[in-house]
Amino acid sequence: MSQDNINPKITDFKDLVAWQKSHRLAVDIYKSTESFPKSEQFGLTNQIRRAIVSVASNIAEGFGRRTKADRIHFYDMARASLHEVQAQLLIARDVEYVDVNVYAKLEEKTIECHKILTGLINKTNS
Repeated sequence: MSQDNINPKITDFKDLVAWQKSHRLAVDIYKSTESFPKSEQFGLTNQIRRAIVSVASNIAEGFGRRTKADRIHFYDMARASLHEVQAQLLIARDVEYVDVNVYAKLEEKTIECHKILTGLINKTNS
């Protein structure tokens, strides 16, 4: 197996594992929030969806920036939005909009995204 197959060159934001994981998490959160009460359509449902979309979007935008400082700025914003998602998931769990088992899986994915995103920031900064 060649080295290229182990570490393919990153040429697009979609090649970033951080983007891939946040995109998958966004899809999972969209599906999980479909069952939220209709009265939350413009409240928690909208807020958590906007926050998770912001994670993947800021990673993509950061990738497209020309300077290291700009890239890190957008990756940091993505990480902050991920914290927002974590707080909103706690609220959704506590008001019983999301099952505790579903919450646990989503929370695990947010932690994984956070670790990968932090690694991307550190790698970009080095």
